Amino acid sequence: MLSRDEVRAAIRFAHPPRPPQAFTKWWGEGLAEQYGSQLAQFDSYEEDVVVVPFPCPAIEPRADGFYWRLPRIENRRKVGRDADALLPDWADLPALLADLPNTQAPGLFDEAARLARAAHAQGRYVLIHHWSLMYERIWSFRGMQNLLLDYYDSPEEVHALHRAVAETENRLLLRAIREVQPDGYMISDDLGGQKSLMMSPATFREFIKPYYRETWGIARAHDVDVWLHTCGNIADIIGDLIDCGLSVLHPIQKHTMDWEEIARKWKGKVAFLVGMDVQDTLINASPEAVRREVRLMRDTFDSPAGGFLYAAGNGIVAGTPLENIKAFLEECRAYGNA
Repeated sequence: MLSRDEVRAAIRFAHPPRPPQAFTKWWGEGLAEQYGSQLAQFDSYEEDVVVVPFPCPAIEPRADGFYWRLPRIENRRKVGRDADALLPDWADLPALLADLPNTQAPGLFDEAARLARAAHAQGRYVLIHHWSLMYERIWSFRGMQNLLLDYYDSPEEVHALHRAVAETENRLLLRAIREVQPDGYMISDDLGGQKSLMMSPATFREFIKPYYRETWGIARAHDVDVWLHTCGNIADIIGDLIDCGLSVLHPIQKHTMDWEEIARKWKGKVAFLVGMDVQDTLINASPEAVRREVRLMRDTFDSPAGGFLYAAGNGIVAGTPLENIKAFLEECRAYGNA
């Protein structure tokens, strides 16, 4: 496996010995239930990044105060995830803003710090990680459809909610930097659909970009790499993400963007954590086609200076043949590394 410095060399274009692997063994929905102990055959394919947990505030009350004040949480309806709304009425916003989650609650980072110490003692790269921030977290409060209307109908309230999330995240990030000392910090926001952004670039620049710049600026000021998972077509804002301080972009989702165009335009300006296509290639193609895809990933996005890492594009789901997973992991290890 690669050392901390070698992973950083790939991210910072400093001529790594080979591309690092991270999230290549991302077991998704139903895979463990389908294969059980058979997945242990892949234990020898070690990843180069140690991922440790970044705690997120709860939505239900906690004795230590590490939760969002959501007055109507007990009245939640069972609906689809995109329609769920934790803060359905703006009238409840003042209660949330008046008492933000207690980011000084004891023990929040104890597990992450323990794992990070062990990894750093072995010279490993440590990535502290959680899902959802400035888009996904906000629509979890408001519901996706509501939020897309809120950008036009209630911009002041949306900014107030973003500010609350940003202040909470920034306090937690500073605490993580002190207690965990991560090398990288990763969040997710699925900003794209299959063909375009979920909102206009102008809306992204007004409502999301300023808060990314603020939070990511804290990480970069402490020499922490910034990683982002964002599915879909986000071609229109890659430059904005780089401007905010992004270090590593995942997954460059296949079939939503032109890989060659993205590489031509942005190679050398951000590191690509390129995801194997789990929607089609990995689940439907032959093992040899999977190997060809791995070679295409590296040929398209890698450079002698680095800037390329291997990953799965998302969780590898039930129905994916074990021989395809093996071909993916083997080729990541072998191709171009003789």
